[in-house]
Amino acid sequence: MRVPTFAMERWQSHHEHRVSYNLSESGVQPFTLAELLELTGLEPRAMPLGYPQTNGSDELRAAVAAMYDGAGPENVLVTAGSAEANLVTLLRLLEPGDRVVLLVPTYGQTPGLARGLGAELVTFELEEKLGWQPQAGAAEAAISEGTRLVVITNPANPTGSVLRREAMDEILAACERAGAWLLADEVYIGAEAEGSETPSFWGRYERTLVTGSLSKAYGLPGLRLGWLVGPASAMEDLWAWKDYTTISPSAASDALATSVLEPGIRRRVLSRTRGIIVRNRSIVEDWLGSCELAGPWVRPRAGAIGFIPYRSGINSSELAERLRVESSVLVVPGDHFGLDGYLRIGFGDDPAELKDALVRIGDTLEAEAAQAVS
Repeated sequence: MRVPTFAMERWQSHHEHRVSYNLSESGVQPFTLAELLELTGLEPRAMPLGYPQTNGSDELRAAVAAMYDGAGPENVLVTAGSAEANLVTLLRLLEPGDRVVLLVPTYGQTPGLARGLGAELVTFELEEKLGWQPQAGAAEAAISEGTRLVVITNPANPTGSVLRREAMDEILAACERAGAWLLADEVYIGAEAEGSETPSFWGRYERTLVTGSLSKAYGLPGLRLGWLVGPASAMEDLWAWKDYTTISPSAASDALATSVLEPGIRRRVLSRTRGIIVRNRSIVEDWLGSCELAGPWVRPRAGAIGFIPYRSGINSSELAERLRVESSVLVVPGDHFGLDGYLRIGFGDDPAELKDALVRIGDTLEAEAAQAVS
C-alpha cells in the first residue's frame, strides 16, 4: 500500500508552529491542562499510567454510546482521534478495485487512503450556489449498484455547511439500495453556531459507521481521543485492526474524556465552543464587509472554519505561500480540497490575533491585485 502525500497535513505540519498567526486549524482555542483539570475535577497525580482497556474503558465507551440513540458500549471503539477511526474502517472494508463514493470537497484523509488501497473513487459535489448542498438526485446517481463504501463529512470540512434533511435521506436511501457501507465523519457535531445539534447518520441504516472526536467541537485535540460507532457485529473486526495500529488509547486521555463527556460537563464545553464560534464568525464577517477582494462566503453553520473565495488570478497555494512568507499567516489553500480560488480560514482562536491576521490577508490581496495591474 502506497498512499499519496497528504498535502494539507504536510503543509500544516511544516509551518503551523513557525508563523505568527495560524489560521489553518479547524477547531476552537484549546483548553489548557489546568483549565481541563479544573473543569473535570480529576487529580492527575493519582492517575495510573498503565495500559487501559484497548478498545476504550467500559466507562468511556458507555459515555460515547449515550450520545447516540440506541447505542451501547458494544457499539463503540475508542481510537486515537477520528483519524484512526477512519483508518481502521477503510483497512477493514476496502479491497483493490472496490468502488468508493465521496461527497466533495472534503478532508483529504479518506480519499488518500482509498486511493492507496486501490479503490475506484467516484464523487458527487456540494455546490456553492446551493449553499454548499448537493444537487437533488446527485447522491442517487453516484451511489450505484456495486458501491462498497460511501464517505460523508457532516458538518462539512472545509465549508462548514450542514446537510439538509432531504439530502441525508437521499444518501441513506441510495446506500440501502446499493447495499453500501456508509462512513459518516461527524467530528464537527457540537460546534454549531446556532440551532440544535446536527442530526447524526447513526441509527437510520444498519451498515452505518460514524466517527467523532474531542478535537474540533471540544477544543481538546491534544488528547488524541476519538471514537467509531457502528454495528456490534462489526466492532470485533474493527478492533482487530486497531491491534495493529495504536493498540490502546492513552490512560490519561481515556480518563479525561470520560469526565468531559459527562452530560453536565459536555454542555459547558460545547457552550464555550459555540460562544467562540459566534463571536469570531462575526469578526470574519466584519472583515469581509471591508475587504473588496475577498468573499462573499456562504456563512458556515458549524465549525470554526470558513471557505472564502477571493478575487485574484493567483493560485490558492501560491497565495497561501505568499501569506506565510510575507505576512507570517498560515491558511489552507482551496486547491488542497480540489477547489482553487478559495482559502479555508480557521477562526477559532484569539479574537485579537484573528483580527490582525485578517488585516494581513487583506493587505496581501491588495498587494497582489496592484502587482497584477502593474
